[in-house]
Amino acid sequence: MTENHQQAPYEVQSKAKQAFVGLQMLFVAFGALVLVPLITGLDANTALLTAGIGTLLFQLCTGKQVPIFLASSFAFIAPIQYGVATWGIAVTMGGLVCTGLVYVALSTLVKLKGAGALQRIFPPVVVGPVIIIIGMGLAPVAVDMALGKGSNYDYNDAVLVSMVTLLTTLAVAVFSKGMMKLIPIMFGIAVGYVLCLFLGLINFQPVLDAPWFSLPNITTPEFKLEAILYLLPIAIAPAVEHVGGIMAISSVTGKDFLKKPGLHRTLLGDGIATSAASFLGGPPNTTYAEVTGAVMLTRNFNPNIMTWAAVWAIAISFCGKVGAFLSTIPTIVMGGIMMLVFGSIAVVGMSTLIRGKVDVTEARNLCIISVVMTFGIGGMFVNFGEISLKGISLCAVVAILLNLVLPKAINQPEE
Repeated sequence: MTENHQQAPYEVQSKAKQAFVGLQMLFVAFGALVLVPLITGLDANTALLTAGIGTLLFQLCTGKQVPIFLASSFAFIAPIQYGVATWGIAVTMGGLVCTGLVYVALSTLVKLKGAGALQRIFPPVVVGPVIIIIGMGLAPVAVDMALGKGSNYDYNDAVLVSMVTLLTTLAVAVFSKGMMKLIPIMFGIAVGYVLCLFLGLINFQPVLDAPWFSLPNITTPEFKLEAILYLLPIAIAPAVEHVGGIMAISSVTGKDFLKKPGLHRTLLGDGIATSAASFLGGPPNTTYAEVTGAVMLTRNFNPNIMTWAAVWAIAISFCGKVGAFLSTIPTIVMGGIMMLVFGSIAVVGMSTLIRGKVDVTEARNLCIISVVMTFGIGGMFVNFGEISLKGISLCAVVAILLNLVLPKAINQPEE
């Protein structure tokens, strides 16, 4: 497809049509966008606000050339939960603000050394197992919520609702076509919610009490070294995944965004969006594959559409009743969704190893993957005085160090 052919729709689309398609793109992202704050205890309206602001900042950094939407990152769910429980929301947000610096550092590296530098420092054997641990570490959380543990829901109700929600999500993901296939989370939540209505498990009073217009809850970040050191390494996996997201949208549109505006600028945009979101109390941002899929289906390559999606997200974030309604979604519904979502994160890690053609029987690769998996699943931690390195952050650091220290096999090609 030629560039001129791609740009033709840009000229004929009216502002009204762009606004409508932008709302459609937000709808595709909506289920996953609000899922992260609902799971982690953050404010859903704030997540909408920061997704919109983050997307606009990304467009500013990239010269408004790339038609992608940024919103809540699943990779940070477990770290946010741990951070909030250990240090509180404000300190966790402070640490997450600093994770944007990882993107900035990688952006500088790509600018100076080229995109290949990322592959050499963070090959699939490093990134793959870390992503697997991100997903597997969340599996107990999904099961506990699906069973209604820690809540007032009856066991039988919890299992019924969570399994119906899960099966609906699976059915839509596998059997539906077109736009429906891109929003299985939305359908799963909708069916689970309706079932909860019939079972009398939903209290609408918060929605009735909430005002139509209200400001999102803004959290001022606080900075603590231990939290920063815990959260910084976690940004490596989603930052490297960002490359895959840019390659995907490049393939869809027929343009090489790795060259123009350049991977260094897209990484910088993602990093600034992540820091800005956390600075306001929202979850870190990442590029959304669902929206890229919608772009492919609709053939709407105009970046202005993502501008409209961002504007819609910001506008909706000021509706108090939206946040109140989202807060009424029972945790057992979210548990059913998470059993698929968290498993799919682990699958992304597996596919990273497969696409990278990593020979897991080769001694060096076996050592790296085995140690990372054992540390992650076993809950290994290392204390340095009052500072502790644990979980995904420890796994990321260990994977990087082992990759740098262990010699490559003689017959193994350079990354």
